[in-house]
Amino acid sequence: MTDTSNTPAARHPAAPADHGTGELTRSITWTGAFWVASGVPALVLFSVGSIASTVGTVSVLVWTVSVLLGLIQSFTYAEIAGMYPNKSGGASVYGAMAWVPYSKFVAPVSVWCNWLAWSPVLAIGSGLGAGYLLTALFPADAAINTWSVQLVDLGALKEGLALRFNAQFLIAAALLLLVFALQHHGILRAARVQTVVGLAVLIPLLVVGVVPLLTGDVATRNFLPFEPINAGWHLPGWTLFAGGLFLAAWSAYAFETSVCYTSELKDPGRDTVKAIFSSGLVCLVIFVLVPFTFQGALGLDRLASAPIVDGTGVAAAMVEMVGGGALIGNLLVVMLVLALLLSIMTTMAGSSRTLYQGSVDGWLPRYLGRANRHGAPARAMWTDLSFNLLLLLMSDYVFVLAASTVCYMIFNFLNLNAGWLHRVDNAHLHRPWRAPTALIAIGGVLAFFNALLLGWGANVWGGGALLTGLVFAALVIPVFAFRHYVRDGGKFPDSLYATGDPGSGAGSGSDSGAGSGSDSGAGPVSGSGAVASPVRRAGARPYLVLAGGVLMVIIGQLLAH
Repeated sequence: MTDTSNTPAARHPAAPADHGTGELTRSITWTGAFWVASGVPALVLFSVGSIASTVGTVSVLVWTVSVLLGLIQSFTYAEIAGMYPNKSGGASVYGAMAWVPYSKFVAPVSVWCNWLAWSPVLAIGSGLGAGYLLTALFPADAAINTWSVQLVDLGALKEGLALRFNAQFLIAAALLLLVFALQHHGILRAARVQTVVGLAVLIPLLVVGVVPLLTGDVATRNFLPFEPINAGWHLPGWTLFAGGLFLAAWSAYAFETSVCYTSELKDPGRDTVKAIFSSGLVCLVIFVLVPFTFQGALGLDRLASAPIVDGTGVAAAMVEMVGGGALIGNLLVVMLVLALLLSIMTTMAGSSRTLYQGSVDGWLPRYLGRANRHGAPARAMWTDLSFNLLLLLMSDYVFVLAASTVCYMIFNFLNLNAGWLHRVDNAHLHRPWRAPTALIAIGGVLAFFNALLLGWGANVWGGGALLTGLVFAALVIPVFAFRHYVRDGGKFPDSLYATGDPGSGAGSGSDSGAGSGSDSGAGPVSGSGAVASPVRRAGARPYLVLAGGVLMVIIGQLLAH
């Protein structure tokens, strides 16, 4: 199919002003998507200490390799996002379309795993933000910092893991409600807020990354010996390195969230590519520069100390790096809290749209597929909020992060392979931007590398991390089966196949969200478009890919043991 109009508005008309139908609206450009995704660079603060303490001096190499892999993968995501300009929810939604002809169950796993990977940022970010505030305002031995009520012992998953209730939980919950209020009024307002907050965060991160270089405080000795801690470049050392790459991927690949807002972009064909590549370039700078200067200025022992690993000592370390007294220290605490709020806003915006589109397309429960009068997916946001209030009770956020990274690697494996699958099955569909074929092929190779890291590095962060992540990923199977076979009678909504290309057929107007003889409970997808019927030209290759992915996980497990 090809475009028949030269105007973005004609190709992808905006939603009507009346939002009573429960749909998202086209209200932002690529700069808006960029600023909504600008919370991703702050994710480096989540695990810079954890990775350094586990991997050693080579942690700076871990971050550099990881963000470069993320950049290569982004070419695949940029192409497939442009193929479905009327869908929101990110790469998993667009990639799921490639798997539909081969398995009804693989596609929802991709969407679900993307959400499970992203959503815990809300709990981890708000928990760290609460920790910053408590550390800054009260002594470490103050009652407000020490009281805690254990609710459930989860030591079977990891030693010391439990559900607990404390002051950190209460403050973190308040931060989540604040972000929810900001997101409730739609993507345009959220993008405007994040433009201001993003500048207030990215500039200090750059300052912290650059000042130690200018003052000569980055010492070569802090990178020696350049090898995995206590293991060298032998198999145990490579296992630690794989564990570092595994956990860093959760942050360093994450700028792909900038394509979550395709159906809310005024010109998705052009804006999607600009958003993801501009976000990727900023992340390349931050994820290389900040870990390098942190380690070079502080040294491994300080970087791997408990206060930095758990996040509470990051502000004090940054003051030490740039110099300054109490005033600078307080400003940096404020900056860090803003950085975490920014990452939370980015995540709530992206992950809620994944739930929303998953409902509209027939993967997830119907009630998630409606937007409020401001064009925000409020029901999906409430679901995100409720899920993360439970995660906030966890006593070990690194374990939560590791389990969610298991889901993230599954999503990446499926969606990188979706790039070449779309080329084989859907070569006829219009692509506003086409990635170099070599990079699509490299992305397919990296899918198997990610599967290897999944098996090799997950349990570096806790013996039950891999199993916990796999169990969470499998939870979508009964959820999808009930929605599809019980509620929708085994038929997908027509909107699932809408391409957004001009033409006749379902996928436009009022029937795009209704489904085939069933009420999906989701509002109509804006804009006109033709239906792209499922095509199977890849033969047995998709099934061989899935088997190969499982094999790579098994090989990774053997290497780890």
